[in-house]
Amino acid sequence: MNKERVTIVGAGLAGCEAAWQLVRRGVPVRLIDMKPVKFSPAHKSEGFAELVCSNSLKAEHLTNASGLLKAEMRALNGLILASAEKCRVPAGGALAVDRHLFSETITGTLKNHPLVEFESAVIDRIPDGPCIIATGPLTDPALTDAISQLPGAKALHFFDAAAPIVTAESLDMDKVFRASRYDRGSDYLNCPMSEDEYNAFYDALMDAELAELHDFEKKLVFEGCLAVEILASRGRQTLAFGPLKPVGLKDPRTGKEPYAVVQLRQENEAGTLYNLVGFQTRLKWGEQKRVFSMIPGLEHAEFARYGVMHRNTYLNGPDMLGQNYALKGNPLLRFAGQLSGVEGYMESTASGMTAAIGLYCAMNGLPEPDFTGRTILGALARHVSTPSANFQPMNANFGILEPLDVRVRGKRNRYEKLSARAIDTLNEVIQTYDL
Repeated sequence: MNKERVTIVGAGLAGCEAAWQLVRRGVPVRLIDMKPVKFSPAHKSEGFAELVCSNSLKAEHLTNASGLLKAEMRALNGLILASAEKCRVPAGGALAVDRHLFSETITGTLKNHPLVEFESAVIDRIPDGPCIIATGPLTDPALTDAISQLPGAKALHFFDAAAPIVTAESLDMDKVFRASRYDRGSDYLNCPMSEDEYNAFYDALMDAELAELHDFEKKLVFEGCLAVEILASRGRQTLAFGPLKPVGLKDPRTGKEPYAVVQLRQENEAGTLYNLVGFQTRLKWGEQKRVFSMIPGLEHAEFARYGVMHRNTYLNGPDMLGQNYALKGNPLLRFAGQLSGVEGYMESTASGMTAAIGLYCAMNGLPEPDFTGRTILGALARHVSTPSANFQPMNANFGILEPLDVRVRGKRNRYEKLSARAIDTLNEVIQTYDL
């Protein structure tokens, strides 16, 4: 076995999970984090795996994609998940933690491990040798500059201004019609609105509660993109003459041009996900569900990802990344966490797990495991490396999984089938690659 020390930059969720997956396979790790030498604007404590936002790690049951992802990580003996289960606090069907105890548990486990060497330092270059960079959405500018010199990094992003994404199967196609403007194909799904529907939607949008931005995010985000609610605040008709303009579209039910139209654009090759065009937003997630469900055809929409506008340095993965988060052309350099183009606590953790397992195999001349698009682990890794004209970071959701071969009635039954197939697939991968 190759026992060359691996450098991991970043002791957040992804970096800590990557370190654990390597040391449990006998590989020594040099874990570097800039805390406490330097803190990002969002971090306050010196501990590893600091949760800077919510203390919830989302749902646990297998009819939820986040629950399936936890089951997959549990099968691969993840440190972050095991620590969370030890530090849990009551949260109904979700896994929530005492964030301070959670951080202390992970910090103690890794700092006391004989194969982990910890260093606090600000890194301004790509380390030599096998390496995983997991520095998160607030990566220090000096390291960001170094990353921007890597192949394919011409499209490095510095903030995340993304519209909500909904699952195709949750749309009411009796109300939604497929068409492009002026009969130029059928690339878009269209949600037509009457004047009364538009006015009710507008009033709800104007009354909706916004998520707060950190002070350091405000100037950066609003220079880059305008939120739909900010655009709407300029006047009642602004949206109807802007992103919701109906020009060139006819509702086939009436043969007439609607008062306004919300367009949905296909998000993935399989056509299972669609994003709301022009709906970058700062609304709180619950408010997005309430207000955007007023759009005709979206009354029962399932949101695979809510709209976000926040500081988030991330790679344009399709240009840079190959299998299991490896830099194209260099399997010994990998990225993980939100920097790699995944979104969320557990998703970041999962990327660290997958990147570390892939790196271990590459170091030892072993075939890398293909987690396939039938598992959340594999689907997330494929998402960040699959060509896309409008690449956006992604949460775990059933829409990114390969569809079932047979039609299954009922969303709950379908999700149970997808989860069962994912777990069976992962067990086969574990046995095949001796993970």
